[in-house]
Amino acid sequence: MRALANIVSVLFHPLLMCSYGSLLFFFFLRGSIYYFLTPTNLKWIITAMIFSFSFVLPVINIYILYRLNRISSLRLENQSERTFPYVLTSCFYFGLFYLFLDLSVWPSIKVLIFGGGLSILLTAIINLKFRISAHMVGIGGLIGSLIVVSYVLKYNAVPQISFLVLLAGLIATSRLYLKAHEPKQIYFGFLLGLFTQIGVFLCFLFFNFN
Repeated sequence: MRALANIVSVLFHPLLMCSYGSLLFFFFLRGSIYYFLTPTNLKWIITAMIFSFSFVLPVINIYILYRLNRISSLRLENQSERTFPYVLTSCFYFGLFYLFLDLSVWPSIKVLIFGGGLSILLTAIINLKFRISAHMVGIGGLIGSLIVVSYVLKYNAVPQISFLVLLAGLIATSRLYLKAHEPKQIYFGFLLGLFTQIGVFLCFLFFNFN
């Protein structure tokens, strides 16, 4: 059981959520404008860029900090050591958002990246006083973004949202089983990710959102 919980924690690491979000929008919202109006090669290029900036570069940065003895564990298990890596990670997200601004990328993808960066930055700030689950911030943000996108596009995403809610429960159970977090840290993390992404998406609705 512990091995399964570790596998779930790795597969649904918070740094992977924006990449999963890109795959979700492009390949699993069948019938949507993302699915039909985006060339397949462009879907993979955008997803690869998101994966590089939101996962590969932050992981390399964490590894460098570990080698420099700035952090004691690659898993960032020590609360006091989490803030600095989180802030640096948010910079990668905001950098990718800035890079995407002048490119032909769907605005919703840009907002997904910005919301992810903001969620990580808020997590870093909150971490100064209170530890929350970054895993739940990630999955909560993904659910929040899908809720707003489905509403704006008038797209029936109930099956996808339901699946993500069940996945959130699995992730939460795994984190609790591993004793990585207390229940209140799980709930707070999920709500932070959910409402941050919803708030960011709603703010960007004043622009050309699709």
